[in-house]
Amino acid sequence: MKPPAMLDPHPPEPKAPSESRRAYPELDLDAKSTSKNRWWVWAIVFAVIGFGCYKLYQYENAKKAAVASRRGALRPRNIPVVAAEAHTGEMPVYLQGLGTVTAFNTVTVKTRVDGQLIQVAFREGQFVNKGDLLAVIDPRPYQVALDQAKSMLAQAQGTLAKDQAALKDAQVNYARDQELFKENIIAKQQLDTQLATQDQARGAIQADEAAIAAAQATIDNAQLNLTYTRVTAPISGRIGLRQVDAGNMVHASDATGLAIITQLQPISVLFSIPQDQLPPVLAKLHTGATLSTEAYDRDQTKKIADGTLLTVDNQIDTTTGTSRLKSTFPNADGALFPNQFVNMRLELDTKRNAVIVPAVAIQRGPSGTFVYLVGEENTVSVRPVKLGLTEGNDVSIDDGLKPGDKVVIDGAEKLTEGMQVTLRQPGQGANGGQGRPAGATGQRKGRRRSEE
Repeated sequence: MKPPAMLDPHPPEPKAPSESRRAYPELDLDAKSTSKNRWWVWAIVFAVIGFGCYKLYQYENAKKAAVASRRGALRPRNIPVVAAEAHTGEMPVYLQGLGTVTAFNTVTVKTRVDGQLIQVAFREGQFVNKGDLLAVIDPRPYQVALDQAKSMLAQAQGTLAKDQAALKDAQVNYARDQELFKENIIAKQQLDTQLATQDQARGAIQADEAAIAAAQATIDNAQLNLTYTRVTAPISGRIGLRQVDAGNMVHASDATGLAIITQLQPISVLFSIPQDQLPPVLAKLHTGATLSTEAYDRDQTKKIADGTLLTVDNQIDTTTGTSRLKSTFPNADGALFPNQFVNMRLELDTKRNAVIVPAVAIQRGPSGTFVYLVGEENTVSVRPVKLGLTEGNDVSIDDGLKPGDKVVIDGAEKLTEGMQVTLRQPGQGANGGQGRPAGATGQRKGRRRSEE
């Protein structure tokens, strides 16, 4: 180790300032400039430190606010919902099937005599009543035939009158000859000749009567043909398009006819149901019950008409395993049209004391159907249910609910098990005010259905 340095007992004296600095003190600028620059540096350092502390303070406050917001979001909230009570009521039991509207009667109007069509008295698509004039065929040939038949009748009647007079004369002569024969004035041969003359006159009268009957039959036939020249509607209904124009020759053997009349009032509908559903229908019909039917449009949203079940077909279609049923409808408004497709509903029975809730309350998940049940302290719970019948906007519950239970019908999309809810009225918004107008709500639901 080296020995510590020895202190110099005679330190060097400080150097005296140079003569130039003593003579010119204003030239000593380095010391002043250095001191001034150091002051600005410290000011900038402190400013940067203060700004950093401020930014750190803002960051910590924002972080605490985000954590608090996240904790508030995770905390259960009171979600406003609309609830409805389950109630008891009657639910009709329907059988459904696709049906085709069929005319009760369809008639092809044809002429029954040959001739020229001189008049068409109907308008295409017109509703005609039974007996209305539809067309006129030239009646002149048949009028001539009728006049000839009447002439033949008159001739036969004249011949009959002549023969009747001859018979009377023969009868008088025969009676006179009988008296003369008794007195032996005339011979037996003359009496027999007079008897034959009487019988001959009687036979002529019988021939005249037959001729009169034939003439009368000819008159009746001519009158009937003359009547057939005026074509009338055999049934009441809607007439179709005209098949023949005026001026054409028509014949009784024509296949097309003049037009087609379809009876629309009443009208029938043929529809099919599965063969498994046929026994209860037959049981009802055997008891004499009248089963009502309803016809709906293609979307099953609008009821078209009400009718009654008429009969069931006598056999089951082996290709489809269905049975055909026929229902009748008054069709006073003409809503049903032949060959129209409709959805049929046959009311088979009525289920009484059924637990009914709105259909919008039913939720569907992987485990099946369920509802959100509002319990005590407005806490919701998931309740599995077994669905029964559906009628309009209501559905019956076979198992899972009892009358008086409250189920959520609006606002269920944000609910979970055990969540607190706030009940509101159906037309009330989530913030306690009025909801959207009816038109806006309908538009929103319509868009949702279209998206689904």
